Amino acid sequence: MTGYYKVADFVFAVTLRQEYNLDVLLPSFCSFKCNEVPDDELLFRLVEEDVEKESPYAEFLEDDDNDVGQTRLYRIPEGYRITLRYSGPSHVIEADQDFRHVSALLRWEDANVPTALSSMLRIAFAQAVLMHSAISLHSSVVVKDGKGYMFMGRSGTGKSTHSRLWLEHMEGSRLLNDDNPVVRIVEGVAVVYGSPWSGKTPCYVDESAPVAAMVRLAQAPENRFERKHDVEAFSLVLPGCSVLRFDRTLYGCLCETLIGLVGLVCVGEMRCLPDKDAAQVCWEGVND
Repeated sequence: MTGYYKVADFVFAVTLRQEYNLDVLLPSFCSFKCNEVPDDELLFRLVEEDVEKESPYAEFLEDDDNDVGQTRLYRIPEGYRITLRYSGPSHVIEADQDFRHVSALLRWEDANVPTALSSMLRIAFAQAVLMHSAISLHSSVVVKDGKGYMFMGRSGTGKSTHSRLWLEHMEGSRLLNDDNPVVRIVEGVAVVYGSPWSGKTPCYVDESAPVAAMVRLAQAPENRFERKHDVEAFSLVLPGCSVLRFDRTLYGCLCETLIGLVGLVCVGEMRCLPDKDAAQVCWEGVND
């Protein structure tokens, strides 16, 4: 069973060993289904393996416990190996250096297979697009008057809350994505796209909008917006970008794209309360 999906105008394929219903396994991907394309036009192909590969060398790099699961990252001769664990056995993904060829070992006895598969695709996509002037950015995006406003910040900062304030109080606003949109430079314009990965908010929209602003949020006792430029702007956006920082090539591609992005759009820091006035102050700040 093979499915093809287009996200941010990049096409990737998923090939499973048996005839599973991909619409059931990956319901958030349904809006992004597309027709088959030749392999040389794919961003990457993820292929399910029936046995775990043996590698004579695997260098442990880091582990983490985040929204994609309990992960462990290894460097192997071919590229990278990542294990994902939830409540059962570990699922395994292996990829070459540029994440164009990806293999996956799925533990079907684990009820979390759909989550694992979606997370594997998210990991592969986020790294593969870096070679194509695109970034998967941890943020919430609201579209107003045809332009995208991206709100970034640490987990718990209030990205979703701030987006909700825009939806409630800024006329004509709508949500594009609430967790992992994709931003890329297209013919000299920064464009943000919806994706199948939207956190706890089911917003899986295959749409895009030119980026008007990228705003990092921070909780504060008052509402205040401050525009940033150059190095400060770069530093504000960088923490939300998905990249294997151990990989010099991927990290270099990220930095090159990010330098371009912050030179094209308004970048600012919004210190705010979770109230109606915060949305208004932010709107006025980015459009000043």
